[in-house]
Amino acid sequence: MSAKAPTIGVVSLGCPKALVDSERIITRLRSEGYQLSGSYEGADLVVVNTCGFLDSAKAESLDAIGEAIAENGKVIVTGCLGKEENLIREAHPKVLEITGPHQYEAVVGAVHTHLPQVHDPKIDLVPEGGFRLTPRHYAYLKISEGCNNRCTFCIIPSIRGDLVSRPANAVLKEAESLVKAGVKELLVISQDTSAYGVDVKYAESKWKDRMVRAKFYDLCKELGDLGAWVRLHYVYPYPHVDEVVGLMAEGKILPYLDIPFQHASPSVLKAMRRPANQDKVLDRIKKWRSDLPRSHHPLEFHRRLPW
Repeated sequence: MSAKAPTIGVVSLGCPKALVDSERIITRLRSEGYQLSGSYEGADLVVVNTCGFLDSAKAESLDAIGEAIAENGKVIVTGCLGKEENLIREAHPKVLEITGPHQYEAVVGAVHTHLPQVHDPKIDLVPEGGFRLTPRHYAYLKISEGCNNRCTFCIIPSIRGDLVSRPANAVLKEAESLVKAGVKELLVISQDTSAYGVDVKYAESKWKDRMVRAKFYDLCKELGDLGAWVRLHYVYPYPHVDEVVGLMAEGKILPYLDIPFQHASPSVLKAMRRPANQDKVLDRIKKWRSDLPRSHHPLEFHRRLPW
């Protein structure tokens, strides 16, 4: 007999745009097998989509959050008032998680964390690790979209927009599901992997029994504990990458970095609006190699050219 499907309650406040946001959240959750409840009592968790346009709307949203906590106890807050997290936390410290408007994936990720859906292979049409187009032993793990750099030759920002990082718990949830589904190697990708979390100011999200920052080092450290090989792609040689080399020395992640070196000529880099410096990059690579034990596999680099 199949386990009872988890049930979600949704309180939607504000304008029609907010209502569409609620519809999208509900659609995603229903597609994953979550059920909906029309009452607090019948819900395992409640999502409150707030409005923060006027003072009166803020007050109504805070009241709705308080009512959901009193009647149910497990509440995730999203929507426009989510931009004022301190205000919500001050009034309602028991709220599980808070996201801003249009952050559908963050809301769904929060639901996964606090009310995980139990995979039932007998009835679920989608496998636990999702559908993949790669061989069974490896999978790509995308941690962000877009890029904040404005290189003269690159069209990526105009196509994919500015950097938008996924919450750390959403990335880790997906990674864990992939490993449980049999994936042996996780290939971490994004347009600018080492810039992960800059756009959200390295915001924390709850993963299991702890808070994890959306930061390059923190994410790599957590991924290294999942029992799979972790290979980092599209990593620009920023100074904070030094910390991750320490994880390689510990054997947490593979000693491999896919770095878009592209050019070393100062004049070309300047024309490209690239901040890299030839001497500094070479010094950094030498330091990375020296930081790894002699018994370790040598640090591998994959050099990508811009053409």
